[in-house]
Amino acid sequence: MSFLGSGRGRLLWELHRCCAPRPQLQGSYAACLRRYRAHHFSLDGVEDAAEQAVEQPPVSLAKSLASLTEESTEAVRRLRKPLTRMERKRLAELRIKKRVKAQYLNGKFYDLMSKVVANAETLEDAYDIVRLNSNVDLTSARDDDVCFATLAEQLRTGAFDVGVNAFMVAAKWHGGGRLVLPRLNLKVVQEAIRVVLEVVYRPQFSKISHGCRSGRGYHSALRFISNEIGVPDWAFTVPLHKEVDSNITSKLISLMQEKIEDTQLVAFMQIMFDAKVINLVFGGYPKGHGLPQEGVLAPILMNIYLDSFDHEVFRICLKHEGLGSEATNVSEEYGSNLRRWFRSQMKGRDENSEDQTDCQTKVKLYACRYMDEIFVAVSGSRDVAEDIKSEIVDYVSRSLYLEVNDKFHLLPVRRNSRGLQFAGVVFRVQTKENAKLKAVHKLKQKIGLFARQKQEIWDTMNLRIGKKWLAYGLRRIKESEIKSLGLSTPLLDHLAQFRKEGMKTDHWFKTLLKVWMQDVKAKNELNEDVLLSKYIAEPALAQDLRDAFDNFQKQAKDYISSETAATEALLSNLKSEESTSSCSDGGCIKIHAPLSHIQKCLHRYGLINLEGFPRHVSALVLQDDELIVSWFAGIINRWIRWFSEADNFKELQLMFVESVRKSCIRTLSAKYRMYEKLTEKRFELDDYGIPMVEDFETITEPLESSYSLGSTDEALMYGISSSGLFVLTLSRVRVPTRQFNCFVMGCQSASPSMYVIHVKEKQRFPGWRTGFSSSIHGSLDGRRIGLCTQHVKDLYLGHISLQSVDFGSLIR
Repeated sequence: MSFLGSGRGRLLWELHRCCAPRPQLQGSYAACLRRYRAHHFSLDGVEDAAEQAVEQPPVSLAKSLASLTEESTEAVRRLRKPLTRMERKRLAELRIKKRVKAQYLNGKFYDLMSKVVANAETLEDAYDIVRLNSNVDLTSARDDDVCFATLAEQLRTGAFDVGVNAFMVAAKWHGGGRLVLPRLNLKVVQEAIRVVLEVVYRPQFSKISHGCRSGRGYHSALRFISNEIGVPDWAFTVPLHKEVDSNITSKLISLMQEKIEDTQLVAFMQIMFDAKVINLVFGGYPKGHGLPQEGVLAPILMNIYLDSFDHEVFRICLKHEGLGSEATNVSEEYGSNLRRWFRSQMKGRDENSEDQTDCQTKVKLYACRYMDEIFVAVSGSRDVAEDIKSEIVDYVSRSLYLEVNDKFHLLPVRRNSRGLQFAGVVFRVQTKENAKLKAVHKLKQKIGLFARQKQEIWDTMNLRIGKKWLAYGLRRIKESEIKSLGLSTPLLDHLAQFRKEGMKTDHWFKTLLKVWMQDVKAKNELNEDVLLSKYIAEPALAQDLRDAFDNFQKQAKDYISSETAATEALLSNLKSEESTSSCSDGGCIKIHAPLSHIQKCLHRYGLINLEGFPRHVSALVLQDDELIVSWFAGIINRWIRWFSEADNFKELQLMFVESVRKSCIRTLSAKYRMYEKLTEKRFELDDYGIPMVEDFETITEPLESSYSLGSTDEALMYGISSSGLFVLTLSRVRVPTRQFNCFVMGCQSASPSMYVIHVKEKQRFPGWRTGFSSSIHGSLDGRRIGLCTQHVKDLYLGHISLQSVDFGSLIR
């Protein structure tokens, strides 16, 4: 009997075959091992298992290699990190983009409504984007009311009713009007149209356009003004205010028809304008701030409409910079100016290398548009700046049919101490100082600080002497009344004769002090400390000691005043030299967060009182602990996201601790009626992003890095990155006959509680960035919404915005 014919030979041969990566044999190999162990290493059991494995049909080499590839792919898939929220949105938009690109022919896009928007796959991708905007897991259950095939058929046949898929909210306060908001089906269609319009118009947008775009958002607008403009001579903003009318609608549709050839899409857009579903208002409220009345289409339509203004700015720039306002015919000077302008527009070109001999008459125009906020800066004479201003206003009013407030003025940049407001912050010019000037300032400040410290020590010691004198006098009077001590003196005996009969010692002593204070006219002094040190302690000191201290303080004041005068003279000479001999600006533009307006909002929302001291927020006391802490952490997250690059961010850090952190501790202490120290030990606020001063950098660095990695891409985070915080209070409403799901679109979780929205901000345009929601429509004040705990936390932290809430769920 050969070796292969024996039981052990067959066993080894079968085990060798089982080691191949074939799924059909892996189960048999596992069964073989289990039976091998079960029979206590019995060879007969192993041979039986091998014989059973032989009975299975053989597997070809190709299938074995294919299964090996599948196993390796599955292993790589398990090791790969799960896609983030932003990556999933990019993938969904990329799939829609491929369908849009397929409809491009000869410079136009054709049949986008029937071939792209009215497509079940496109609508499904748009629904996924809506759910990702709502921070809903795509693997969770979907809404049963959404049928993509039926919705696509309705869009193709024109049976989709916009009015049925929208609801109207009436304002509760006078003059608020009515607000029309979309339901889920209409929201999905609008999201699909938004992505289509983004694909069509994103390549043609100008570089001066910022807001709700990839790579050109809020921070890029601030960097452009602070880093690239320099310090111009004049600046102004163009305040727009106009609601959409027939003129604006017709012009917007004509602009869309220049790139899109689709009558069905144009007709559907007109239907949404007529139904007031698209709430497009110029200058009415901040765009892209996550407010429900904005709508998902408002930012992209505004960028499309104002794109013609961006190109008009380049024409005005060419006229004043390249050709020159004084040029009337083609000449050699005319050509050199135009050539110089083209060279200055080239990237990487150093303008300092150009001829700067006529720097006093050189004109430079800068413009930056953040949605419907327009900032224009001019380097040149006032007359040229006024001409540019009039041309811009004339184009906006005549060509774009927008109303411009005539009360705005041309402001000087260098001599404007209040600064310039734009995009919710303030821009101020800070003069550059040379090294010698900084050294003078530093030495002057050190001497002034040293003199103030010595004065404080002098006053403190004199006050101690005065208090000791006061206590010593009272004690001596009390001891003089005890005759057995024999401590009476002629002076005390002389004062005792003025004491009224029956008057107690303390009262009598206070009467003597009152008479003495009237004699020295103490009402002219600030407080009793100055009285004790100035009229009691100092006269008792040695005369030479007082003269030496007064001489020191006089010399310090003389030095500080002389250095101040010399510094002012040096600054005036530098300014005169710069204005006469050079074109250097001698300064830079700094970004400042509006601290005064932020402090007003903190008081309006109840975090601080009138004196500026932190207090508890009563509206949050009934909510869960995690939601309370998340509400305060949301303020800090927004401040770090918006103002991390501001030059006064250090001052804002103090408000983190002095206002937000202490208010959070006092809110939790009011809820549990605990001491603040015990509350701070119980709740680890640092883990939630509410740090102390010494731990601020370690807590905020991960937040700043996450914001800088593209999580604030405004093209994908429509309204989320700029959404502000608001107040929600629990509404104890018991409805036993009906159970509500969460009102956030795409969420199928149950809503355990009802909440009430409270509108605190009714700012005029343009508004400040304060961390809180601004200009929420008045019809939403006091409206009840049902939310799950996770989405309440997301709203507080700024992961979603109010645009994701379906306010019409209660009236279904």
